[in-house]
This record gives sequence, C-alpha cells and structure tokens, in this order.
Amino acid sequence: MFYNDHRLTIVIGAYGSGKSEIAVNISMKQRESDKDAKLLIADMDIVNPFYRSSDCAPVLEQNNIRLISPMYAGSNVDAPVLPAEMYMIFDDESYKGVFDIGGEDMGAIVLGSLRQRILDTDHTILMAVNTLRPFTQEKDQIIQMTGELIAASGFQVDGYLNNTNLLEETTPEIVRSGEEIMLEVSKETGIPLVATCVMENIAADDLKAPEVFRMQRLIKYSY
Repeated sequence: MFYNDHRLTIVIGAYGSGKSEIAVNISMKQRESDKDAKLLIADMDIVNPFYRSSDCAPVLEQNNIRLISPMYAGSNVDAPVLPAEMYMIFDDESYKGVFDIGGEDMGAIVLGSLRQRILDTDHTILMAVNTLRPFTQEKDQIIQMTGELIAASGFQVDGYLNNTNLLEETTPEIVRSGEEIMLEVSKETGIPLVATCVMENIAADDLKAPEVFRMQRLIKYSY
C-alpha cells in the first residue's frame, strides 16, 4: 500500500483538498499495519488554523502516534515557526512519519526550507486533489496548481491522490467523476494517480486508480 512504501509520506495540495484528513488517516493505517511502530505526524500547516491534523490530537494520542505541531498552532498568530521536535523524523530513523503541509505556495515554501533533510530521507510527495474545490475543478487548473507547488517547493510531485468529495453529500458518481479528471491530468503531466480516497460508507466499484484508500471522518467540519 502506498502509505507504507516510504519512511516519510508528505501530503500537499490546494486549500480544501482534504490533505489533513488524508494525512491523519495515513497515520492511522500505518498504526493498523504495525501495532508497535514508532509513528509521528507533523502538522506543518502554518497558514490555515481550520481543519488541520492537530484537531485530531486525542485520536492520535490514543493510538500512540506522536503529533508535532508548529508553535502557535490553534491560535490566530500567523508565524512560520517550526519546532525543533519536527526534525525527529530526520534524526531518528526508527520513526515512520507523515507531514501534513499547509495549503498552496506558502506551505510549499516551508517544505522547500527542509529540502536537503528531505532529500536525505526515504520519502514520497503526494498531492491531494478535490476536483470540486475552487481552482482545481478543471484539468488545466490542476496542472497549473501542480506546477505552482513544484516551483514553490523545489520538489517534484511523486503522485496524485484523488480526494473528490462533497463531505456527507458525496456519491460514488462524484468520486468516479473526479477520478476521470485526475486520470486525464496524470496522462498529461506524467505524474501517476496513486490512489482514490473514499470514506468507508461510499461504494467504490469500478474505480480505476491502482489503490482505493478507505478513510474515516476524523476531522470534524462545519459548513
């Protein structure tokens, strides 16, 4: 499974792509796969105080997953301060981890600031896309967003995660429609579609992605 293939899995994407939900679910799946593994998740979203992996702190703690948050996380202070603890994934090879990167170019810049440490670590960078969110609804928009994130971070994107959804209004048809768009994007960019993400209550028949990533709703949204 893609979430166990590397020691560090980095999830990036546009605002509202669902990358935090994906990141937390990846950590939970890693825990299911290995009850004794040393796991951590770094909430590196210094931009958006809403809908972030830090909101799942109690669930992560219950599952013995170490949560690392930037200073001022959960406050209205906008300061790009990353704690020294965040470097644990680089310094202690016994850990497997997930980085939840903040939205769009600002988050990608933070990622770029860790360039050499990441390059020296077995890692993969995955871009989450919800084709029903503004600015990633059409193929050309997604390709443009991909290019902007690559330029800002200095990293290539290793794969896409189709996370097309409308929260509780999501249907199998919505998921499949998003997947079709992402397959077109993949063909044009050469970046593979790694998986399609779906909540556990959604049927996942006839999907074409190599993997179907079944998720739980762990971050509570208000809309």
